[in-house]
Amino acid sequence: MIYLDANATTPLLPEVLEAMLPWMREGYANPSGSYSAAKLARRAIDEARGQVAEWIGADAGEIVFTGGGTESVNAALVSLDRLGAPGAAVVSAIEHSAVLRCAESFSRELVRVPVTSGGRIEMDAFATALGGASFVSLMAANNETGVIQPLEEAAALAREHRVPIHTDAIQAAGKMDLNVKALGVDLLSLSAHKFHGPKGVGALYVREGLRFVPMQHGGGQESGRRCGTENTAGIVGMGAAAAWMSRAVEVSLAACRDAFETRLIQGISGVIVNGDVRNRLVNTSHLSFDGCDAAGLLILLDEAGIACAAGSACMTGKQRPSHVQLAMGIPEARAKSSLRISFSRLNTLEDALVAADAMVKAVEKLRRVQGAGVGPVVVYSR
Repeated sequence: MIYLDANATTPLLPEVLEAMLPWMREGYANPSGSYSAAKLARRAIDEARGQVAEWIGADAGEIVFTGGGTESVNAALVSLDRLGAPGAAVVSAIEHSAVLRCAESFSRELVRVPVTSGGRIEMDAFATALGGASFVSLMAANNETGVIQPLEEAAALAREHRVPIHTDAIQAAGKMDLNVKALGVDLLSLSAHKFHGPKGVGALYVREGLRFVPMQHGGGQESGRRCGTENTAGIVGMGAAAAWMSRAVEVSLAACRDAFETRLIQGISGVIVNGDVRNRLVNTSHLSFDGCDAAGLLILLDEAGIACAAGSACMTGKQRPSHVQLAMGIPEARAKSSLRISFSRLNTLEDALVAADAMVKAVEKLRRVQGAGVGPVVVYSR
């Protein structure tokens, strides 16, 4: 199988697994204990905290480990809601469901800022929304299209209005630079399995000095910010993955993505690249195919040993366009013909070319079956 669904999850690195195994075997002690085995587990967690902090330019005390990305997002937003002044929760129209569903649960007004046809937030509308905002949540990069948001600019505007800002950086981690000081954000969410770490563990950056209330209560772990016995093995794995990302030799994910798109364009007509191609993650290609439906393409690609997604993993199996594509103004028929191809650091250029050839064959076959007439124009959305 050629795995091209890294935005859904990434393969666990062998180095990460090796780092975790001792804490699954003999290192099972509760880190809150007072005996030597427990203190070893506590030191391992503290080391992982430092590794994650160093990777994103934070201080170790600003990192809170969570049970995953969704919990990290919810913890940030719940704290902002409980402590926030009267006013609206401001989000973009293309946020992940973890942000949108959480924000919808609050009693305060929810303002969804529109995006351009290229999938970037409308900054004039965002600036207007800040006038009545209590807090903001804006993703660093979209999980479906890979389009990178103008986060630094948005955070600077939020600071001018004294409005705290959270960013869902879960999809961006490992694919673009994330330095919390340079970004100027107050809270930032991560999930280990998006950058070759284990599932079921995440982290929340909480800027020093920012008031924060926990979403759950219990034994006071994570300095009272996330109670519950720590997942030592998972946390160690997240730290190891962050450390690997910090020292990894840069690979040209963009070269794989661009070679893949070029081969497709040369092989078939009617390919549409969705989103702002000048501002997107280096690993992500979101494509529509005239005369095809995504569900049929996924079946043919799976039979050919190619794993990718229709839109995002959270939308797979839902027979409707995603809210992201609708917010970008993509017509329904085109949205239903869309696939997301996302490379990881473990993919090769050969993977990209083999997958592109398989996709050309799948599109041709599906068009023959459906008897579709296809125009010759290749469109790049801006």
